[in-house]
Amino acid sequence: MYRNGYGIVAFARGDVNGDLIPDNVFVTGFRESGAAIIRNMTLVIQDGLTGALFPIPLNENIGYDPSIFLGDFTGDGINDIFLSIQSGGSGATTYDYVYSFVQNTPQLLFDSDVYNDLFKYEVTYLDNYKVEIVSDRNKMKYLIDLSLRDSEYLNEIYDANGKLKEPISGWVDPVSGLYPFDFSGDNVYGLWAFQQIAGRYHADSLGYIQNRLKWDGTSFALDYQDLAIFGSQF
Repeated sequence: MYRNGYGIVAFARGDVNGDLIPDNVFVTGFRESGAAIIRNMTLVIQDGLTGALFPIPLNENIGYDPSIFLGDFTGDGINDIFLSIQSGGSGATTYDYVYSFVQNTPQLLFDSDVYNDLFKYEVTYLDNYKVEIVSDRNKMKYLIDLSLRDSEYLNEIYDANGKLKEPISGWVDPVSGLYPFDFSGDNVYGLWAFQQIAGRYHADSLGYIQNRLKWDGTSFALDYQDLAIFGSQF
């Protein structure tokens, strides 16, 4: 329900402070009449026992379609709070946060802005229809073979001998999808981050970097990384 455009825009219910009593977890924000964008979003936890409200300001508080997931990410048996907000930008990037709220004390466990600063990549076109992607964080290198792309695309980049006509660099987007996962089935969740690899321009998608992150006691550390391409793009 909205009052003067202000109201609850996402909601979840579950014990997040560890007292075994369900709490209300919600996001409030301002939505202009008829508009999809939401401004001034705040994460709020309401203690199920006392009714006390605990507002948490967000670094990125303007966007679309906020969603809340409650699950244990740290292995302490208590639900943490995962919040994802669509940025609405051309790259379909998201603003993502994970908070612990044990004993009514908020602790930020994950911030997508911090993640994006840590996980940097280099995308470089090479001769012979190849693109090299270097992940700076873990010093991994990947090669994408472009040889099955259509001839019109390749002729714009390469000469008849497969040599680059000019140097070309691409880039990797910030997080464009972050999802909880529990592959081991132990009810402890990790985070699965997707980042699009762009070539000469954003619509020239080359694939995705997929990073799986798990809590190591102090932070979400890289557990596994791969690079995915899709046949329909080639």
